[in-house]
Order: sequence, then structure tokens, then C-alpha cells
Amino acid sequence: MTLVFLALLSFIVAIVAPLFFPREQKWAGNTIRVVALFAALILVLSTSYVIIDADKVGHLKRIYGGDPMGSGQIIAYEGQKGPQAQILPPGFKFQFLLNVLYDVEQLPIFVIKEGEYGFITANDGSPLKKNQYLAEEWPKGSLKQMLDAAYFLKNSGQKGPQLSVLPPGKYRLNRYLFGVTMHKATDVRAGFVGVVKSNVQESPELKFAEIPVELAGSLAVPLVKKGSAGVWEEALPPGRYYLNRVAYNVTEIDTRVQTWNYKGGYKRRYIDLQVTQEGKITQKERSEPVEIPESAADSAIFTRMEGWLVPQELRVQVQVEPKDAPFLVASVGSVAFAEDKVVTPSIRSVVRNICAAEEVLSLIDENRAGVEERIEKAVIPEGKKAGITVKDVRLVDSVVPPELLVARLREQLAGQLEETFKKEKDAQDQRISTEKARATANQQPELVAAEIRVEIARKDKQAAQLKGEGEKLKLTEIAEGQKAQTSVLGEERVMKLAALEKILQAAVANPDIVKVPRVLVSGSGSSLEGAAAILGESNLVRGLIPDEPEGTETGKE
Repeated sequence: MTLVFLALLSFIVAIVAPLFFPREQKWAGNTIRVVALFAALILVLSTSYVIIDADKVGHLKRIYGGDPMGSGQIIAYEGQKGPQAQILPPGFKFQFLLNVLYDVEQLPIFVIKEGEYGFITANDGSPLKKNQYLAEEWPKGSLKQMLDAAYFLKNSGQKGPQLSVLPPGKYRLNRYLFGVTMHKATDVRAGFVGVVKSNVQESPELKFAEIPVELAGSLAVPLVKKGSAGVWEEALPPGRYYLNRVAYNVTEIDTRVQTWNYKGGYKRRYIDLQVTQEGKITQKERSEPVEIPESAADSAIFTRMEGWLVPQELRVQVQVEPKDAPFLVASVGSVAFAEDKVVTPSIRSVVRNICAAEEVLSLIDENRAGVEERIEKAVIPEGKKAGITVKDVRLVDSVVPPELLVARLREQLAGQLEETFKKEKDAQDQRISTEKARATANQQPELVAAEIRVEIARKDKQAAQLKGEGEKLKLTEIAEGQKAQTSVLGEERVMKLAALEKILQAAVANPDIVKVPRVLVSGSGSSLEGAAAILGESNLVRGLIPDEPEGTETGKE
């Protein structure tokens, strides 16, 4: 205003200044007029431009020279006073008397970070329709035009919270018209899908787009096409989505395979068997509580079998397939609710019914696989009723009463004891054999010497036998010779000859028994006579020498 006043004053001076100078000084008045007009022009021009910074947006609020706004109007139409739809981008902007007619306010541009979206509220526009709490979605591809305040107001933009949102980026908004608040984007993680429940009808033509869906012939729920109000039949795959959280509720459903464990919540009883040194089997009973783990879906399933109450632990693998996720949300709300209120009660009922028809020991013998197969076959359709796909059912721990196992355990233990005793006997026999072999090895020198002596004795025996046989042959030959000799000399002479031979052998062995006489022997007798003469008159040979035949002479010296 000061500049305007000075400009106006300069203009007045330019008009009236020449009037104060005489004709001969007219040039001085003209000079003052030119200067005053130039000053007035400069002052007017200085109020007609503005420089908008690069990170700012110029907002205009008209003060003078316009019509007043209507009741309830926030943004002025063209020619009206008040906040204007027009905004000034960065740079030098010239408009005659801009700073006089308008109040120019520079506000920062609006920045939306990655991972967030801008929720828009329009302060002016057409009113919302009946039962409408969000403005209709802006036409596809018209975001830039709708952010132009003048375009928004001229093209039936609705006042209030907007269905359309601003994705990450920088925006030059008319802050007089649009208010923006930040919200987190919707992230659907890997291994999950996002089920959308829409609170708005995006397009009128989709108003009657309900699709009845029924799984396993039990639960039926209405799903709708994308864009309609209700649960969308198509789930969102993993990714980031800039959805208006006021309009859309997104439920994240885990589509990975999950394991539900039913265990604990009972008291386990034991009967321990012990074996004494004498091989006697004794038994002792004990018990301990089994708590329900925090990660378990529920406690073990108690089944009545042959009058016994048998806790049965179970492991069930399940999965929510992406195509079934909308049905799950529409029918029961969440996987946890489906587990607690639908699937788990069904599993308990199925297990009790099937096990009731079985023998207790069938849970731990070769029939166990058949029981598992029947349970799995019955549980699968029960899970489908709530959109849960049962992949696998396994019996984990069947807590069979220990009384039913004692006989079997005693039999097994007796068999093991028998096998143990047999192995111990084999071990003792092996030890004896080993000790015997060790003792034999230690006595090896004596055994070798004994074997040598045995071999020598065997050789001596063979030698004696051969010698005896030789003597026998010798005697036989001698006998044959003597027999022949007897036939020539006569039996008496042969006998004397043999006696003489013995005497000669004795004389050779003992020369002292031989006396050499000095005898002259002559005659024509036999050779025995000469021998007798040589031996003398020994008593040893007297009886052996036969009488001399007549005519034989013997002389002595």
C-alpha cells in the first residue's frame, strides 16, 4: 500500500507541478512532470510482479476489485474476492497491480515419500450424495487435471474426503482447496495375498456384481468383482499398493504351508521294567504331566478306544490357496478363526469317530498308516468348508495305556535276556578258547620239544623194530647154517663148536680168563684139539673138549 500511495502521489505531482511554474520556466515544470511520471511508473511496476521460489507454490487471495463469494464457498470463482483457484508456479510472474489486488502467499510444494500415499480432502466442490462418505473416484489418467483447482471445481469435483489418493511424488497443490494427510501404503508380503473388502462402489455399473461362492457344499458367501462394494473375488498378489485405507480394508492371508500341532494337555503314565542280577523282571509305575506348547494349535485329542481313554497327538499340514483366500475372509474372517472355530472341532470329531472303531494297539502297529489315511480322507472336505486345504495328517504320539504294553515289553525283554545270555555264553566260550590258545602259545617250546621226542621215540621204535627183524633174519640164517652144519658135522660137534665160539667171545671181552700154557701139540687130530691145547687145562674148557680118538699122543714140556 505504501508503494501504491507513493505512485499515486507521484502521478499527482506530475499533473500539478507545471502549474506552479511561470511560462518562462515551463521547462522546469515539464522536467518535474517527467520525473514524477517515471517514479509513478516504477512504483506501479514494482507492485505488479512476484518471484516464486523453486520449491514453493504461489497462492493468491484477492483483496480488492472483485465480487464477494457466496455462502459456504471456499474457493472464489473468476472475478470474486477471496482464495483463488489459480496458483503461481516457480519463476518470475508479472500481473498488473498483482501485489495490490492480491495477497500472494508462497507455500512449499507437497512431497509424498516412498511407501506412503496422500489422503486428499477437498475443502470445496459439489456436495456428496446420499449415503456417500467418500467422493467418487477420479477418472483414470486424470490425476493431473483433477489437481488443478479450477478444473476440479468446473468438472463436478466433490467436496470432502476423496476416494482417489496421491502416490509418492512431488505435487504443486492449491492448499486453499486440497488438504493432504500421509498414510502407509499397503504391502502384501511374499507368501501372502491381500483380500480386499471394499466399502465403496467405484462404478455404478458394478452395483449388482455379487458372485455367490460355495466350497464343499457347506458355507456359501457372496463375493464381488473388483470395484464393487464387498469382498473382492480376486486377491491381491504380493506387492505394494496405494489403496485408500478408508475405502478398502486389506486382510493379509498367509498362503504358505502351515503345520498345526495338537499335543500336550494330559498326564503320561509309565511302567518301567527292571532286570535284577538273577535275571528277574520287576516293574514300577510313574507319571508326569505333559503341558500344551505355546506353538501348538490345541491340546492332544482324547479318544475312547476299547474302554481306554487314549490321548492322541496329531500333526496337520494345511494351506490357504490364493484362490480360496477371499472365500476364507468372507466366510470366517481369518485363518486363526477358521482354525479355532471350524477346522479344529472338525478334526477332533473325525479323529474320535475313526479311532473309536479301532483297537488301541492299532495306533502303534502296522495298521497305523491305514488309520492316518482314513483320518486324512475325512478331514480334507471339512477343511474345504472354510477355505482351508488339508495337505497331510499324521499321528504323532499315541499315548497308549502302559498296562497294554507290559506283556509285550516283558516278552521283548525276556527275548533280549535270552539273547544276552546266549551271547554271554558265546563270549565265555570264546574267552576259554582264547585263553587255551594263549596257553598253548606260551608252551610252544615245550610242545615242540615233546613233539621232537615223540618223533625220536617213533624213530627209535622203527630202528629197534628193524634191528629185531635183522636179528631175526640173522638168527634164521644162523639156524639155517647150523642146520646145514649139523647135517655135515653132526649135532654134538656143532654144539661144541658153538660153545667154543662163546668161549672165544668171552675171552676176547676178558683176557684174564685165558691162560697160555707151554704145550707142544702134535698129532693128526682135529682142529679142536689144537685149540684146547692152546687154552690149557682150564676148567672152562675141559668139559667141552671131546675125548681124543685112540692113537693120538700128547706131550708136555
